[in-house]
Amino acid sequence: MQPLEGRSESIFIITTVFLGISFIAVCLRCFVRLRIVKAFGWDDAFMVCAMLLNTLFALCGITGALYGIGQKSRVLLIRGTMETAMFWWWLGQTSYVWTCALAKISIALALLRLTVAKVHRLILYSVIGVTCVIGLVFWFMLTLQCQPVSFFWQRVRLELDPKAGVSGTCMNLDSIIAIAYVYSVTATCCDLTLGLLPVWLVWNLQMNTRTKAALAAILGMGCVASAAVIIRIPFLHDYKDTDFLYATSNISIWSNVEASLGIAAGSLVTLKPLFRWFRDPSSAGGSRSRSRSKSKRTGGSVPLSSVNAVRSDTSGTQYWRPDLEDDSHAVVTTVHTSNQASRTSSQEELHPKHSGTFFHGVNVQKTFYVSADHASR
Repeated sequence: MQPLEGRSESIFIITTVFLGISFIAVCLRCFVRLRIVKAFGWDDAFMVCAMLLNTLFALCGITGALYGIGQKSRVLLIRGTMETAMFWWWLGQTSYVWTCALAKISIALALLRLTVAKVHRLILYSVIGVTCVIGLVFWFMLTLQCQPVSFFWQRVRLELDPKAGVSGTCMNLDSIIAIAYVYSVTATCCDLTLGLLPVWLVWNLQMNTRTKAALAAILGMGCVASAAVIIRIPFLHDYKDTDFLYATSNISIWSNVEASLGIAAGSLVTLKPLFRWFRDPSSAGGSRSRSRSKSKRTGGSVPLSSVNAVRSDTSGTQYWRPDLEDDSHAVVTTVHTSNQASRTSSQEELHPKHSGTFFHGVNVQKTFYVSADHASR
């Protein structure tokens, strides 16, 4: 292993920091989906798979930095670690492609659950399709650019000994750079689409402009990875540099930033229930027994509020409608259905689920305030 210095040290530190950020974000996402919301969907599964691949990608960058990624080739050849460093660079770049692809697919699937318009769904399915196709092409070219595959990292032996028993051929570097540009531009367009589409999704919602802007910004966090892609584009020509591991260090750094930012941003948009849980832990599934004893339930229904509840009770009218007094004249109507929500949904349930004799379904309570008009004629 090489001492961490120069660009190797930058790769090691940046990769470690962003790996930690993405890992924490995914762990919090899993806590929300499994413990609070209790609805783990396909978008969550894809994001977990992306995190697993991102861990492999980051470990390749960290280990590669220890063996010399980011340092001059002549130093690595003298110390005999260049072949190992080349192997970790190759493995990292091949895992990077699917890390980013799975993160984009996860964000697109999450947005699909919020879309109603056919054109929006078509756009999201197009993003998924384009991401898979361009990712598959780029992955094949990176993985199979040399024949045999091992010649990619073993060819450094020829620089030390031209008579070494190593032979093989590699693809023209201009072709690799061309597909890298196509991939980067396509990835940027997909990220921007996933980031800007939520603006249209919330535009016609019945809420004030400030709330719309906040919601669109939260849902659009998935596009932050495009910034790293754009920054990386000017460094793609470094693939042709003869001092390969030193010249491509910026590509390694920004690829790690892109992958980790995409995963973190895609996970942070799901954490809203976590903040409610911090304010009111009884809203979590494990503490529902306490909330049951605080409210009245009739006929097996679980109303959203009760006119008999006190202000501190989250199931009471004073909690949801502070403008109504306890002794107000009100007519309460509770409408419920018997259909159980799909367990594959990653969205929040409209009401908490209960076991035993409690009702499973959607309950909607409407409160009508009755007043008398004493105006004189």
